[in-house]
Amino acid sequence: MTNDQQIEILLAEDNPSDVELTMRALKKKNLDNKVHVVTDGAQALDFIFCAGAYKDRNIKNPPKVIFLDLKLPKVDGKEVLRRIKSDERTKVIPVVIMTSSQEESDVIASYHLGANSYIVKPVDFEKFADTIKELGMYWVFINKAPII
Repeated sequence: MTNDQQIEILLAEDNPSDVELTMRALKKKNLDNKVHVVTDGAQALDFIFCAGAYKDRNIKNPPKVIFLDLKLPKVDGKEVLRRIKSDERTKVIPVVIMTSSQEESDVIASYHLGANSYIVKPVDFEKFADTIKELGMYWVFINKAPII
């Protein structure tokens, strides 16, 4: 990835199988070349806030959407979401929670923290792939986001 390449989707997911399935689904809609994958919450925060390995990124060039798992190592997804939505520079970036958790407390907490959507990962591959394709198409091509 070059520093000036527009990343449209930031995928924060630690499960390699879910990353692979997500990328395969996005590839069917030609969205896979503009996805950046991070595998823990600390990497997600570094990417979003242009720190660490991503210090050369421009915070004014955010992803169009962040697909965020709640159960990430190092920094959990709720804390990543809290930091994104509490910072003036990043709070308008849409964040879609993609998790296996069906716990009502996780749903409520995510929305209270500013999540734009909460998706429970389907177990069935075809349903998972369809969900990802629809999410990618909506957030990248249909949704009108403000310019930061």
